[in-house]
Amino acid sequence: MHMVVWAAVLAGAALPLGASGVHANPLDRDPLVQQAYERFYNLDYPGSIKLFERFHAEHPGDPQATAFLLEAVLLQELYRLDLLDTTFYANDGFLTGRHATAEDPKARDRILSLADEAIREADWRLNRNPNDIDALYARGWARSLKCTYIAMVQRGFGAGFRLAMKAKDDENHVLELDSNYIDAKLVAGVYEYVVGALPWPFKLLIGFAGITGSKTRGLEMLRDDARRGAATSVEARTVIALFLRREARYKEAIQVIQELKREYPHNFLFWLEEANLRKDDGEGMAAVEAYREVLARNSTPGYFADARLELAYFGLGDALRGQRHYDEAARAYEHAAWTQNVGPELKIRSLLAAGECRDLNGERQLAVRDYQAAIATGPNTSRADTARKRLRTPYRGN
Repeated sequence: MHMVVWAAVLAGAALPLGASGVHANPLDRDPLVQQAYERFYNLDYPGSIKLFERFHAEHPGDPQATAFLLEAVLLQELYRLDLLDTTFYANDGFLTGRHATAEDPKARDRILSLADEAIREADWRLNRNPNDIDALYARGWARSLKCTYIAMVQRGFGAGFRLAMKAKDDENHVLELDSNYIDAKLVAGVYEYVVGALPWPFKLLIGFAGITGSKTRGLEMLRDDARRGAATSVEARTVIALFLRREARYKEAIQVIQELKREYPHNFLFWLEEANLRKDDGEGMAAVEAYREVLARNSTPGYFADARLELAYFGLGDALRGQRHYDEAARAYEHAAWTQNVGPELKIRSLLAAGECRDLNGERQLAVRDYQAAIATGPNTSRADTARKRLRTPYRGN
């Protein structure tokens, strides 16, 4: 189940577009919320969390205020764990393999507590008015964010899928009550696309339970949100770019990301994603230069609020490897692996890739060193199993 895409279900803040008949929660236009989201979109998570904590305290009992804070805390943790790197999800290995994730119990407890708080607050209002549209929207949003953590960090795909269905039901109910509450199309559209993209045997199985989806319908909902969403246009475009990448429609995805870069030129992830897309599109050395441009931008003090450079080095390694520059690729991977505070999953991926490049370059001793380090970092992971095979037999590119 592609639950990973719920990572893209963020939530933005913008003025309701009254002229177009689009409706949204009035809290979205609060100056403090808009200031917090400006920091959020530039990946200044500590700054945004501080402002959202203040807003949360000023609006006790409001599920939307709680969900604002929940989102910022969740995305900060995912970013710390290097789980916002889309290369991790470019294939279904994320779903089938065993991975290393250093879950922080304090962060986990806060995220789940905030999610449950938002859901309780929404339930309280819905018990008094089942058609409280803002409470419905906030509950669906909070459920989708909780689903994101459970699926991506804890890898609880069954529990995550059940939450996803509840989130989808909430947002579909919102749209039934008010078809102009366009932001609800974000969660509903993601669900439609994800279920529609499931492998046929699994789709057939869940279809008997009345669970259906459509990639085409999902993208249509997301594109409408991208055009008209009062609060989630940025998020809808981010999701669209991710889905286009999975479908190998790289040039279309690059256009979407470039638009986002123009709006938020200090967002490290948008810069990184354009380089990732150019690599996947087979642009060769142009992709290499795109990664180097990301690293060069970071040399300007303050250009990025928080750049996870290991992600750029890993992408650079992939791009160089694709051009058979194995020595440079290995060094880029090793740089990624030994960057301070790198997440364990990315570290293992980097070390395994570095070892393979060392083997391809005829540097067996260095390859063995990298494989051993990968195993030591995550001995019970799928990639550690691969590293053990490489220790027995040098990698030859097959």
